[in-house]
Amino acid sequence: MGISLQSGIVLVVFITTIIALIRFQKHPARVFGLALLVLFSLDLVSSEQVINAGSNQGLLTLILLMLCSIALEKTRVLRIMAQYVIRPSYGTTFARLFGFTVVFSAFLNNTAVVSSLLSPIRNNPHHSATKLLLPLSYAAILGGTLTLIGTSTNLIVNSLLIDTDLPPLAFFDFTAVGLCVVVACGLVLTLLLRFLPSSETNTPVSDSYFIEASVSAGSTLIGKDINQNGLRHMESLFLIEMERDGNIISPVSPSEILQKNDRLFFNGDVSKVSQLKHYNGLEIFADKEGLASHSFVEAILLPQSRLVNRSLKECNFRQTFNAGVVAIKRNGVRLSGKLGEVKLKAGDYLVLTAGEPPSLAPSFQKHFILLSDIAVENKIQGIGEKATLLGFVVALFAASLGLVSLFKAMLLLFGVLLCFGVLNINDVTQRFPYHIWLIITSAIVMSFAIQNSGLFEHLEYLLTQNNLTLSPHLALVFVFLSTLLLTELVTNNAAAAVTFPIAYSLALSLDANPIAFVMAVAFGASASFISPYGYQTNLMVFNAGQYKLSDFVKIGAPISVIYSFTAIFAIEHFFGL
Repeated sequence: MGISLQSGIVLVVFITTIIALIRFQKHPARVFGLALLVLFSLDLVSSEQVINAGSNQGLLTLILLMLCSIALEKTRVLRIMAQYVIRPSYGTTFARLFGFTVVFSAFLNNTAVVSSLLSPIRNNPHHSATKLLLPLSYAAILGGTLTLIGTSTNLIVNSLLIDTDLPPLAFFDFTAVGLCVVVACGLVLTLLLRFLPSSETNTPVSDSYFIEASVSAGSTLIGKDINQNGLRHMESLFLIEMERDGNIISPVSPSEILQKNDRLFFNGDVSKVSQLKHYNGLEIFADKEGLASHSFVEAILLPQSRLVNRSLKECNFRQTFNAGVVAIKRNGVRLSGKLGEVKLKAGDYLVLTAGEPPSLAPSFQKHFILLSDIAVENKIQGIGEKATLLGFVVALFAASLGLVSLFKAMLLLFGVLLCFGVLNINDVTQRFPYHIWLIITSAIVMSFAIQNSGLFEHLEYLLTQNNLTLSPHLALVFVFLSTLLLTELVTNNAAAAVTFPIAYSLALSLDANPIAFVMAVAFGASASFISPYGYQTNLMVFNAGQYKLSDFVKIGAPISVIYSFTAIFAIEHFFGL
């Protein structure tokens, strides 16, 4: 039984895609997109199949879930978690970090969970960040294996499964196997903690914005220390000093008790300044002048301006320009003291919030070059925050019990979040996962092309002729290890998309349980422990912790081995072959 020309072309495209993914690791969406164009231009797939691939229910569910997760990132839930995790005892901190990250990653976007904990870990006063960041990523990966929504990989596999004759995966289908790998790998990671490097990470502050906030009367922060208030556990904002009764306190001790009218000074990412709103009675400099901080612009001070060597108070900035200063940045220099008393220098960057109406005074351009608007991460508070959290709980609870489909639950939640302004069009356009949409659409199209070409039948014929040498068990191990290897070479999502058609066809050819092979793809694609490039959270901590590649190999290799043995055994035990 020879391979037809159509099958040969599809096979060449398939193999070329794998090679290109390894060669161009940073551009998987482009690789998959090009493969889609080739298959479509050669009429190896129909227009209807391309449309069906792009509107796949599992794919749309994944996109809706990622968009709805944006609302959750605007709440305090992850910041409160970060505040609770860091403790003086390293053992207690690790246990809490691992446990909380696993649980939250099972229901939330892994990247959001890791991102919210990066700054608190790097800025904690008790432990070396390198002792915690790598376990943080591994815990997020392991937690993602527990549920259908725990990681995008699981949802990708489910979206590919929907286009077969099999029913979609249920919310907790992954849980039994996931618990086995969490426990096994958690124990191994605990034994390997001693081998983690112990070094301080350098957090650059000289080129960050200088931001002032003050503690108003009646604030719930008063009478509690810095650590209790969670002011050392913020995302991309670092408390560098405080002013009390005209005296500067620097550095600020975690045990420093806050008092009324204390002024706090932060360095960091000004787009994260809205998280200060979550602290009762903490006002930023512009807010005290009666200006809203929902619309920020960035400007640079011109050398010829008469504002040079004058402070904001001296030049009456608020009335002169109909704007308030949120933050100041002076490249290469760490600023100190009250924001309103900082002497401005030529080349200073200022972040401004305009008054009402939201426009700057005409004289503004004589003194500044207007650079750009700054996208501010708007946090939600009060009843909006409670409603958002309740909406997530209800939607996930209903989906997990099978009362409604996950797609319907996420679509309804997404609509509610849009209607009540928790999400807006800018959130959707800026955070829409175009790359993931293109990768999965192209992978489904490739699966259609393989079916159309009869390549599955050729593979089945080949396996039938060699049925004595390939058992379902060996086939399952082959699928798992192939996916794992590809994950380390490319990315988890790309690996799952590429290996799914092979796994599914192998299962059908061997008359084995297809779900077991689908699980092998899902868990194999999540097994990225050795390379910092295979999983996004690994790359995040790799950069933040300034790790070496050898650190990942030293800790990740043993975990990868235990993960593989445990996952394969558990898949065969719970799903059978």
